[in-house]
Amino acid sequence: MPFARAIVRAYARRGTDPRAALQAARIAPSSVRDPGARITARQMELLSGHAMQELDDEALGWFSRPLPWGTYGMLCRASLTAPNLGVALRRWCRHHRLLTGDVELLLDVEGAVATLSIVEERRLGSARELCLVTLLRYAHGFACWAVDSRIPPLALALPFDPPPHASAYAHVFPGPVVFGAARAGLSFDAGYLALPLLRDERDMRAMLQRALAFTVFHYRRDRLLVPRVRDLLRRRADEVRTAWDASRLLHVSVRSLHRQLRGEGSSLQALKDEARRDLALDLLARGDRPVKQVAAAVGYRNVKSFSRAFRGWTGLSPAAARRTGPESAKRAGVKA
Repeated sequence: MPFARAIVRAYARRGTDPRAALQAARIAPSSVRDPGARITARQMELLSGHAMQELDDEALGWFSRPLPWGTYGMLCRASLTAPNLGVALRRWCRHHRLLTGDVELLLDVEGAVATLSIVEERRLGSARELCLVTLLRYAHGFACWAVDSRIPPLALALPFDPPPHASAYAHVFPGPVVFGAARAGLSFDAGYLALPLLRDERDMRAMLQRALAFTVFHYRRDRLLVPRVRDLLRRRADEVRTAWDASRLLHVSVRSLHRQLRGEGSSLQALKDEARRDLALDLLARGDRPVKQVAAAVGYRNVKSFSRAFRGWTGLSPAAARRTGPESAKRAGVKA
């Protein structure tokens, strides 16, 4: 409901009545003042859409000047011809700067993590929370739609203290939320940036009929399989003995599993070896556990086979890896 109240305040700043927008979303005016009230994602979509058109401002009063209805559709079109998602999001950030100087969107990549962040160039006042959250949802929703894939957030950073409705963020951005950050930002696996855009102008016209749905609902399909397999091996390694086990738990066919992983430059065996390597490095770093026990913990019956495999992963023996530390051993493995 605090997001609905922020929209009602946009009407108040214009000196206009929000009742038609609340009625369109079937929200009782009295409930807007209830701190414990909640609305559905569909109600948020209807309320936002009605208010943006009625106020002719897709920014709902966030910025020093309004962004007329259709502005973000224009931003989508400007990014649609990009060869991949990384180029599309960089265009999105650059072109957003042409719309307003009140905020600046940035896309940074560090290792395997991409982060879309917002630099605030002026005080956003009481609209700040809704503004920052919605801008990230706009870009994230467009990105998911453009590549036809769910892009799971690795972390959401917000530059304010946890509000009373902090629990609602699990529905807005499923994943870890960090309050009190230096700036607002959304992090995700950088592998998605290489995915080609799959949409055309006809798709765009259809999407814009209900574009706001992508800011409040979550995409289901995930085209990037490597992070899902890594997560499965981290959480349920004991259940993944074969490709059939992995395909059953991921709800894809064995053939699709192998084909998609190959298309992403990996394989099930490589990911299983990566998971075993990381577990072995972690166990070696934790203490003086004998190498024989470490070998057994990662699925090897004898030390000799484990040591041979470990040297293939890292270029080091288990004893040398224990001395150098897990991060040094990982780097040595990349070079090897």
